[in-house]
Parts: sequence; C-alpha cells; structure tokens
Amino acid sequence: MKQEAETARGAPATLWDRTRRLASREILETALRLFTEQGYDETTIAQIAREAGVSQRTLFRYFGTKEDLLGGNQDRFGQVLTDTISELPAEVGVWEALRTGVAAVLALHDSREQALERFRLLHNTASLRAGWLEKQLRFQEDLLPLIEVRMDAATGSVGAKARAVIATAFACLDAASMTWVDNDGKGDIIDLYDECLAAVRG
Repeated sequence: MKQEAETARGAPATLWDRTRRLASREILETALRLFTEQGYDETTIAQIAREAGVSQRTLFRYFGTKEDLLGGNQDRFGQVLTDTISELPAEVGVWEALRTGVAAVLALHDSREQALERFRLLHNTASLRAGWLEKQLRFQEDLLPLIEVRMDAATGSVGAKARAVIATAFACLDAASMTWVDNDGKGDIIDLYDECLAAVRG
C-alpha cells in the first residue's frame, strides 16, 4: 500500500524521507515477489531481508510484522475506512458511506498488479485469511457508531441493523475480491462490489 510521508502536511519531503520511502517500497516489492514465488508461509523474514539488502533489524524498523509485508499495515485499512466515513456529510446514507469507504481503501494499492497478488495471497493462504477475518471483526466494531448515527432510530434496534449492514458490506467486499482473483484481475473490484451488494439487497 502507499507509504505516507512522515513530514508535516504540505512540507516538502526531506532526503531522509525519500530514502526511507524508497527502502520501504523495495522491501515490500521483494517480500511480495517471494511470497508469490514460494508461498507466504514458506518465506522467512531472514530471506526477505537478505534479498532486499537490509538487516532484519532494519526490516522490522519499517514493518512491525511479517503480515505487514504483504502490503503495508492492515490496520491502515481500518483507519482509512473510519476516517473516510466519519468525514462524509451527515445526509450521506449508510450504503453510500460504506461504499465510499471501501473505494478509499481499494485506492491504497500502488498498482492493479500488486493488488491482484496481494488479494490472491490473502485468499489462498490460510494463516493470512484467518488473521484478516479477525481484523474484520475489529474494524466492524470501530465502524458501528459511525453507521448507527446514520440510521433511523425510529425503525427499531439500530445497533443490530447497523451490525448487519456493516457485516454485509464486508461480505460483499470479500466476495468481490475473491471473484476478481478468480477472474485474474479482469474488471474492477468496486464494480464487483456493487454487483454483490445489489444481489444481497434484492
């Protein structure tokens, strides 16, 4: 995923910042290549560091876990999702708000090719899939108050309905990304997401 500059907003990136981003990108690209060639579980941190030309200590300075090497810290996914939705006008409905959040998250990928490899690894590696599902539950809880305030309290139990809507959005994203991988990256994930959501909503 795109790496953010660590300078103040609007300030030009320093040479150190640019060097750090370049090193980070090279490590990510090396990790993704090795994961794709030989499998996520079969690839070691030591091998990634060696092929990227850095020490393991340096690698962990950029990335906290092996999972982060799949394409950036997955917690960034949840942060972008909640930030995007919280900044939308109050009149934006729940489905539109969630779609906007999903689109913002998908835009974090550097390229279509890298997104395809990352989703392929995510869906085809049991350990990654299990970790992702666990994170989804946390992200859904973080979204709950943001979605509840956009729902009509007069229609019944807002909490239950908000949870159902959020879970549906995540299920549609999973279905869309899995279909996209099965189709070898044909079309756009957001279009597939819309198709999945339309099928669920009838």
